[in-house]
Amino acid sequence: MKYNSVSHIGRRVVPLMDRFLFEGYGGLAAVPVRHISADSTDLKGVLAKKISEHQKRVKEFRSAYGPKVIGEITVDQVYGGMRGLKSLVTETSYLDPDEGIAFRGYSIPEIRKALPSAAGGEEPLPEGLYWLLLTGDLPSEAQVKAVSKILASHADLPSHVVTMLNNFPSNLHPMSQFSAAVTACNTESLFAKAYTDGVNKATYWEHTFDDSLRLIAKLPTIAATIYRNLYRDGSSIGAIDTNKDWSANFTSMLGYNDPKFTELMRLYLTIHSDHEGGNVSAHATHLVGSALSDPYLSFAAGMNGLAGPLHGLANQEVLLWVTKLQKELGGEVSDDKLKDFVWKTLKSGQVVPGYGHAVLRKTDPRYIVQREFSLKHLPDYPLFKLVSQIFKVVPPILLELGKVKNPWPNVDAHSGVILQYFGMKEMSYYTVLFGVSRALGVMSSLIWDRALGLPIERPKSMTTEGLQKLVGAT
Repeated sequence: MKYNSVSHIGRRVVPLMDRFLFEGYGGLAAVPVRHISADSTDLKGVLAKKISEHQKRVKEFRSAYGPKVIGEITVDQVYGGMRGLKSLVTETSYLDPDEGIAFRGYSIPEIRKALPSAAGGEEPLPEGLYWLLLTGDLPSEAQVKAVSKILASHADLPSHVVTMLNNFPSNLHPMSQFSAAVTACNTESLFAKAYTDGVNKATYWEHTFDDSLRLIAKLPTIAATIYRNLYRDGSSIGAIDTNKDWSANFTSMLGYNDPKFTELMRLYLTIHSDHEGGNVSAHATHLVGSALSDPYLSFAAGMNGLAGPLHGLANQEVLLWVTKLQKELGGEVSDDKLKDFVWKTLKSGQVVPGYGHAVLRKTDPRYIVQREFSLKHLPDYPLFKLVSQIFKVVPPILLELGKVKNPWPNVDAHSGVILQYFGMKEMSYYTVLFGVSRALGVMSSLIWDRALGLPIERPKSMTTEGLQKLVGAT
C-alpha cells in the first residue's frame, strides 16, 4: 500500500483522511515513499488498475471496520448546515484546518513544483493535476501531453448548444448561461446511453470517465463563447489548436495573448480545482451524481451551487467591496483610514469579503501562491498593493472582534485582483473561470464514486420536535 504526504516536501506521512483507516492498529506503521507511475500515457488504463486495487482495499476495510463509530453529531451541527460532520468519502483531496488543501496528499507548494509545466512556463498544467487527482500519481510530461491532446480533440460543442449560447439574452448572468449549456451538452452523454442499454454497473465508472473527459474538454469552449458574446460583440473564438495545452487554448479563445495571463490561468485552474467533498459545488455534484444522473447533469447542479454569493461569487463580492473602499477613501489610503473603513463595514452588520473560511484556520495556501505570483509579475499594481495592505490590517481587527474563528484571507481575497490587472474587468464572469477549474476535482470524484459503487445519498432529516425528543428536551 502506498501513501502520500500531507505537506512539506521531503516529509512523507499518512494523510489525515487516511488516519482513521488505521484506528485499532496501535499506531501508524512506517509509510513508504510513493513513486511516480510507469510512463503509460493511457490514463484510463492506469486508472482501471488503480480502481481495482482500491476497490479491494475499501472492501477489506469496510468488512473489518464497517460498524465502527467515527464521530458524534451535535444538535448545533444538525441546525448549522452539517458543519464539520464526517459523513462523505472523497478520495481526491483533503482539507486540513491547519495545513490547507492536499491534492492526493500533495500540498499546493508541492504540486506547483512537482507537476509538469508548459515549455517555457513555470506554473503547473491543470491536466497534470487531473491525472494526479484520478490516479494518486504524479504524471510525467508525456502523460500530461496525452491528456492535453485528448481534451483538444473533444473541445467542439454540439451545434444546438452553440445556437442556444448565441441566442441567450445579454442580461442573463454568465453562470446561468454556463450551467444551461453544460446541461444541454448531455445529449452527448455516453454514460446515459450505456445506462439505457443496460450495461453492467461494474463499468459505470468507465462511461463516467469518458463523459468527464469530454465535459472538461468542452468547458473552455462554452466559457469562451459566453465571454465573447457578452463582452466582445460575439466575435469568433477561433479554432482549437491540438498542439496547445488546455489553458493555452482557453486563453486564446477568450482573446488574451499575453503569455503571463496564460501562466496565470494555468495556476488559477489548478488551485481552484478541488477542495474536498463538503463544499457546495462538490457536494451538489456528488449528490446529483448519486442518483446516477449523467456527469453533465451532475456538474450543472454543482455549478448552480457555485453561483451562490456564499460560494463562487465571493471573489466578485471582494472586488465590489474594494472598489467601494477606493471610491470613499481615494487612491493612497493610510492604515488608520483603512481600519476605520473595516470597522464601519463590520458595525453595519456586514462581513469583510474574502476573509474567513468554513474549515481553514490559517491563511489559505491558494491566497499565498496568488500573492507570490503577484509579487513576481505585478508588484507595483495599485490594487495589489491595496489588497496587501488589507491583508495586514484586517486579521488583527477580526481577532479583536473575538467572534471570528478564522481571521485570515481565503482564495477569493486575491484572485479577482490579478484578473483585473491583465484586463479582465468583467467581475460577473469570474465565477465561470472558477467553474471551469472546479470540473477537474468534482469529475475526478464522480468517477471514483461510480468506481466504488457509492449509493444514492439519503440522509435522515428530523423535525425540531423530533430532535427535542431525541435529546430528552421534552
